[in-house]
Amino acid sequence: MAGHSKWANIKHRKGRQDAKRGKLFAKLIKGIEAAARTGGPDPDGNPTLATAIQKAKDSSVPRDNIERAIARGAGDADGVEYEEVWYEGYAPGGVALYVEVLTDNRNRAAADVRSTLTKHGGSLGEPGSVAYLFEQRGYLLVKGDEDTVMMAALEGGADDVEAADDQWEITCAPGELAAVRAAVEDAGVVVEQGEVSQIASVSVPVGEAGAPKVLRLVDALEDLDDVQSVHANFDIPDEVLASLE
Repeated sequence: MAGHSKWANIKHRKGRQDAKRGKLFAKLIKGIEAAARTGGPDPDGNPTLATAIQKAKDSSVPRDNIERAIARGAGDADGVEYEEVWYEGYAPGGVALYVEVLTDNRNRAAADVRSTLTKHGGSLGEPGSVAYLFEQRGYLLVKGDEDTVMMAALEGGADDVEAADDQWEITCAPGELAAVRAAVEDAGVVVEQGEVSQIASVSVPVGEAGAPKVLRLVDALEDLDDVQSVHANFDIPDEVLASLE
């Protein structure tokens, strides 16, 4: 996606998540539990858990909730077992959707995702139909002066830094996210958002008429309890997004 549109799309998503904070907390806690159960409770030796913890902290999940989630995940083997599943599909206008699911009931999750796509004019694709359009990358959205951001990010191991309105988008290899984040924070740069995400290699322009349909579908998918995140390759102009908020 183009820099300005990527940031605008992220702002829309973050605004929606803030409005659904209780549900967001539940999804973040589930991610921490699953990561601790799979890779152990030590974030230093479990990068997936470290990323999940940092994402929860960025969303202001209380420390006690995070610690309890780690304990549950690393505790009784008879606890809930979550399975990570990816679904691929399309929104109206040919927008590609790559949906991350964490579930204890794969059949339920598949039925819910399919039903939601159909209800909102989308469709479920075959495995491999859109996955090739996305690449897993470390992503940071930061605020600071250009020279400081550039120097700290590149010295920390970032691959790219792009302007995004009055902020900066930093991308890196997923495994370098923690190091890059530490480098920019040590330089006094404010990190607005940080995560390992699926970045689209190509985008689909969506105008004023199609934007509400696409965003309603994305919001409906994100409302599903089993869905952790929805990645899409729409490119909606800033002014259109602003008119929908």
